[in-house]
Amino acid sequence: MNPVDPEVAAAELELANELRRIVNRMVLVRPSAEELRAAATTARDFADRLEQLQVRPGSVLTISEAGLQPHDHLRHSPWSGTSNVIAPPVELWFVDGEADGPEGRRTSGRVVFGTAYEGPPGHAHGGCVAGVFDELLGRSQLRAGFTGTLTLSYRRPTPLLEPVDLCAWVERTDGRKRWVKGTAKLDGVLLVEAEGLFIAPREGADQDGIIASLNRVSGH
Repeated sequence: MNPVDPEVAAAELELANELRRIVNRMVLVRPSAEELRAAATTARDFADRLEQLQVRPGSVLTISEAGLQPHDHLRHSPWSGTSNVIAPPVELWFVDGEADGPEGRRTSGRVVFGTAYEGPPGHAHGGCVAGVFDELLGRSQLRAGFTGTLTLSYRRPTPLLEPVDLCAWVERTDGRKRWVKGTAKLDGVLLVEAEGLFIAPREGADQDGIIASLNRVSGH
């Protein structure tokens, strides 16, 4: 796969961040009908322009995220994709030699839930928290794998607009099955515990490529 042009990636991130501002602000403000119609016209014109552009290789129109294209799908993941406007996004990076499990490696991360993710007043929707853990634990497999089960224990509500620390590690493996555990904490206080079972595809995946690309995206 050809590497992404850094200038294109930077411009794409800039656009995604501005769109995130719109999404998060929309849940707070109450514009008039006139303002909303004017904004809808602008948005429609922009959407029309995008529909005329070439579809990127490896897009959802031709292959899913499970298609294992590590240099691209991380940027467009619905949870950690810096270029996907519906993502918070989640920052993830790998740390060697600090795992609780047998792999000798854990995944650390951070997420700030904006106002668009609100469930209970002032706190993140539980389904959004679950989505983040699916991403966190899935990336922590260190290889490709489909989610089999995902179990969360919500210890405390997860607040909005606060940097939540994430951690995950592979607890054990059995053939193509991998059990992964994770936590979310705020200032050291446990918010959520999670455990997932992931099943690797029979054809396997490029473990080193996934690790390297994730470190590049997260800047670690």
